[in-house]
Amino acid sequence: MKIKSALLTFISALMWLGIACFSFAEEPSVMDHSQHMNMKGSGSQQPMDHSGHGKMMDHSQHQGMSAGMDHSMHAGHADHNMTLDAEGMVMNSNDSILPEDCNEISKDYAITVRAGTAYAKPFAGSIFGMDKHELRVEPCSRIVVTFVNEDEIRHQWMVHKLPKYLYPQGMFHLEAAGGATKTGTFIVPSDDRTYLIHCDIAQHMEKGMKAQLVVGTGGGDLPSIPGLTRAWRQDVYSFGMDDWVAWALAFVSGVAVMILGRKVLL
Repeated sequence: MKIKSALLTFISALMWLGIACFSFAEEPSVMDHSQHMNMKGSGSQQPMDHSGHGKMMDHSQHQGMSAGMDHSMHAGHADHNMTLDAEGMVMNSNDSILPEDCNEISKDYAITVRAGTAYAKPFAGSIFGMDKHELRVEPCSRIVVTFVNEDEIRHQWMVHKLPKYLYPQGMFHLEAAGGATKTGTFIVPSDDRTYLIHCDIAQHMEKGMKAQLVVGTGGGDLPSIPGLTRAWRQDVYSFGMDDWVAWALAFVSGVAVMILGRKVLL
């Protein structure tokens, strides 16, 4: 009798496991992008327009910022103070020239930022990530950034809207090949402002690699910063009707196997 009961239990468990695996293999999760989120700190509720895809991307309204990112000369690296080697690039590094509105360096910061897929795990819908999504510094401060890329692919760490007379196209830019580390320095102006930090490689920012640099009291939080502000379009993984049907069939099948098994074995 004990052998029969154990065999019955074993058969039932196999049936339940097979049906459960089948139901999950049918991709039960559904990504819901139907609702466009109204972000804290965003001046727009309109979705991104990709109608011009294939041409040079216009970032003038990207992420709802009041002023856009200027990539007009980025492709040719024109007039940039740039060092480039097999491990990556440092662009527009500045450790001594003060912005016009600063009389002296107020404070020095040494910040290490790590990038990799491991840092995207806490955020649904993200693929890439960074270990710091917000940096806070004093006005007129000097910031030394060490960018550590823990992935096997290339990543970037860029700050936008810095003074163009000091940083061509308003950018400070670190780029590290897979497994590499790059270090650069920049000095922020005296105004209270929030600057966008992101990776400019295609889809890396959209998939999680973005942060904000808050100088002084800042100028308000930026939208869609992982862990800080709501995503533009929330990824919702729902348990739909198909999943309930699959589990109902699994339950009914399991009961049927138990009943039939008892009749056969007893």
